[in-house]
Amino acid sequence: MQPAPETGVSVFILKDNKILFGRRRSLFIGANTYGLPGGHLESGESYVECAAREVKEETGLDIKNIKFLTTINNLPYRSTHLEVTYMRAYLSYPNQTPQNIEPDKCEGWEWFDLNNLPEPMFGPLREMLQGGFNPFPIAS
Repeated sequence: MQPAPETGVSVFILKDNKILFGRRRSLFIGANTYGLPGGHLESGESYVECAAREVKEETGLDIKNIKFLTTINNLPYRSTHLEVTYMRAYLSYPNQTPQNIEPDKCEGWEWFDLNNLPEPMFGPLREMLQGGFNPFPIAS
């Protein structure tokens, strides 16, 4: 019997025309690549709750207007079945600065423009963005 998929939540935190990325340290999944803040969904937790908790735990940031964007089913990614739900959020307080609260897991947090993304990026995230996915809201 196959193990259950790992369910994660990743958050596009948007500020002006930029997205917050961190370079992961030696974690099994996404080692030494840039990724979004996020982590595993805990039992009984909503995606919004998970997004707010993980962002606070990793960056110290308070976020608001957390919205569902999409779910990607990666079958399998490096022998692990990943299901990642991507959310969009904004800073609750515009002058907040991300902190590297988990230096054993991340080298630090930086803002990058959608047209100038960092490399190497976590594979499934890079494929999604290079495929035309845009986390910014569409102006009406």
